[in-house]
Amino acid sequence: MLDTHDPATWGPSLDAAVDAVNRGAVIVLPTDTVYGVGADAFSPPSVARLLEAKGRGRQMPPPVLIPNVRTVDGLAREVSAPARALMEECWPGALTVIVRSQPSLAWDLGETHGTVALRVPDHEAALALLTRTGPLAVTSANRTGEPAATTAAAAQEQLGESVAVYLDAGDSPLGVASTIVDATGDRLRIVREGGITRDRIVEIVGEDAVAGDDG
Repeated sequence: MLDTHDPATWGPSLDAAVDAVNRGAVIVLPTDTVYGVGADAFSPPSVARLLEAKGRGRQMPPPVLIPNVRTVDGLAREVSAPARALMEECWPGALTVIVRSQPSLAWDLGETHGTVALRVPDHEAALALLTRTGPLAVTSANRTGEPAATTAAAAQEQLGESVAVYLDAGDSPLGVASTIVDATGDRLRIVREGGITRDRIVEIVGEDAVAGDDG
């Protein structure tokens, strides 16, 4: 368990996490929503280890955390104006946006059907890590079917030795998962409501850009 409470002292902890990611291991990192379990998004064996640690199959691919909105165009294509507006307004923050992925990317996140779910977390330690590692495949730090971990200790209880490095930054600030918006269709579709409400999304992009409950 490595401390990441204070930017003045977290250097060795981040070094250990970066080294673990570079060697293909799985790590646990703090985010603004809940703790995440992550691995190098561009290493298929690492992503496979992540899914195994989580107890999840390839049919549920993990989202990808990125350090800033500028990273989007290297990973996604045909990003709609409403999706960009949400990214600009809500990132860093508790919003995950599903977009069409660049077909040239050498990654294998699972059965994505040509899409990728992207998010910029609003957490200083997570952003410092992502700036060094680049995009990480990250999903909530718990075994599938169990409660999402809001502390590093809770994540360690569930994931144990399948994780090489645990970064501890105290309790998750938000404690609830991100809102997921599918931006691959003609209108934005809210897949899961979490840290950002539907009303806030409508406020940003307008009612006409958001699909209703019937689709």
